[in-house]
Parts: sequence; structure tokens; C-alpha cells
Amino acid sequence: MAEKKNRYEYEDVPQDVRDYLRYMGTVNNRSPRTIDGYHIDLRTFFRYLYGVRNPQCAQAFEDRNISGLDRAFIAAITKEEIFDYLYYLKEERRNAPAARARKLSSIKGFFTFMTVKTDRLPFDPARDVSVPAQRKTMPKYLSLEESMELLKNIQSGFYTRDYCILTLFLNCGMRLSELVGINLGDFKEGTVRIVGKGDKERLVYLNKACEMALKDYLEERASLPRLVDKNALFISKRTGRRMSNRRVEQVVEQCLKTAGLEGRGYSVHKLRHTAATLMYRYGGADMLALKEILGHAHVTTTEIYTHINTERLQKAVRSSPLSKLHFEQKSEDESIQQETEDLAEQDSQAAGQDGQDGIQ
Repeated sequence: MAEKKNRYEYEDVPQDVRDYLRYMGTVNNRSPRTIDGYHIDLRTFFRYLYGVRNPQCAQAFEDRNISGLDRAFIAAITKEEIFDYLYYLKEERRNAPAARARKLSSIKGFFTFMTVKTDRLPFDPARDVSVPAQRKTMPKYLSLEESMELLKNIQSGFYTRDYCILTLFLNCGMRLSELVGINLGDFKEGTVRIVGKGDKERLVYLNKACEMALKDYLEERASLPRLVDKNALFISKRTGRRMSNRRVEQVVEQCLKTAGLEGRGYSVHKLRHTAATLMYRYGGADMLALKEILGHAHVTTTEIYTHINTERLQKAVRSSPLSKLHFEQKSEDESIQQETEDLAEQDSQAAGQDGQDGIQ
């Protein structure tokens, strides 16, 4: 696929769809990645409709030219065609309920734009189409013992950096893109400014474990001979540039492997679930505090601050059982071993009282 000049030049879809994608970026301030997702979903939808309405079309699905479809074509779309498309996604493309729900959301957003936002169409055919039911599953997370094994068994050519990465993930519950995007100037008075989905900002308080891990890493970082992205927190030792999302994933995957945790379905995002679970189970952090710490999109900052003050947020983060741990590289310090055993015993006691508590 040819590279686009910028993220709004989606020339392989109808003009109205291009206008919608531009609206998503400039007015709704969606990220480029989100806009790309809407582009792909709507392109698939219109390629399907083009084939259904032109059964004589011999072109392969991916080769169907839909860029010239006009508003009359769009205005003729019916609720029944949308239902048929969802059936096609399930039976022909084997899309799971979550994938079908996401693609329907793209269609609904487009028709809301065409009717409510711009009055280009008089009727929304997707308005009464229900989102496919999804099976709810409990989030997967590392136990306290597994979390400590992960931190104790890091084997890396840049130990302080990789240890710091895992410590922030396990104590702060950051998303991958949030951690990668941190700059040195984002730290202030025991907090770090996080830029989350939709460029929404939040402050996360740093506990003792995070502060110690950052101190060790920044000391080694300052001695590196080459720093290209000087403001980026996490950089490549080889290039001096900001680490990519994929590189951080590789670091986590390698650390899971050396800790004997490979093949259990753990990933970067599971570390986020782990942080939330540990704060909830051991620190008594309530759901509102966790929503603020994790930056969940469905709760606005204003609503949060009417119910939670900063002291409770600090207490929630500092209550993590990992907040005071700090493992030195290749260290066999007996005091750390004793603290690890004490925490494991606390975990066993807590498990008996846990019941059906969980994190969503």
C-alpha cells in the first residue's frame, strides 16, 4: 500500500467518508491510529456493499474501487443491508463479537456524522442496529509472587532501563503508548504527567519503588555516549532514540521468558491489569480511584475530582505491595529475600479474604 501524504488523505473511500475521517481528527481529536481503524472498517463496509449491489463484479474484494461512490449510493443503504453485513462478518470473515461491535461502531459514527452533525442525510439506517453481545471475561493478571519473580529475574544489557520499565508498568498501570511517550519534563514533585487516549492528560503519583528505579536508570542514562531524543525518558542504548512500542513489548516478552512466565498469556497490557489488581486487593483502592489512576475514558476528569482528592490517589498508588521493593542487579541481599517472603505470606492471607473481587 502506498504511503499516505498525511493521515487525512484516504483516497480509496468515498468523499463523505473522507470528510468524516477528517472530522474525527480535527473536531473529535481522535488519534491517527484510531482514525486509521475507522478508515479500514468503513472501507470494508463499502467494498462489501459494492459487491452486493453489483453481483456481476469480478474484482477481488481488496481491489474494489469505491472511491467514486456518491451520496445517492450512501443514502440508499438500509438497516437490512447493515444486518446482512454483520452476518457476513460473522460467517465469512469469522469476526468475533468484539470485532463486529467495533466495525458497527464505525458505521454508527459515520451515519451520526451524516445525519446529526452535517444534515447530509435525512435518516440514519444504523440507529436501531444493536451492538453484538460480547462475552465478558475476567482480565488476566500476574499474581503477587509472579510479579516479584518478574522483577527479580531481569537479564538485560540495559538492566536499569528495563527494570524501570517493568516497575512503572506494575506500579502505575500505564498503557504501552503512555509509557513510551513519557518525557523527562513530565516529572514534577513525585508525579508523572501521562498523556492517554484522545490526548487526555492525568497525573500519576510515584511510589518509592518507582522513584528508586527512575533514579538508577537516569544515572546510567546520563552516561550514555549518544542521546538523539534527549527529552525522551526511555531510549535505545544503541541508537539513542526514543524506544518504539514494539521494542518495549520485546523487552517485556524477554523478561517474562527469563522469569519463567512465558506461554501464560501475559503481555504488556496484562501488566496494566496487574497493577490495578494489586492496588485493589492489597491497598483497598476503590473503583473511582482506579479509574483516575488508569485514565479510563468513560469517566471525565471533572467528574473524578468531585469525588476523589489527591491524598486518596497518592494513598492508592503507595498501597501497592510492590511500592517499596527494589532489586539490585544480580543481588542476593537477604533483607530483600525476607521482605519477599513476608509479602508472599500477606498474599496468601489476602487470597482467603478476596472472594469475588475483581477489576474491570
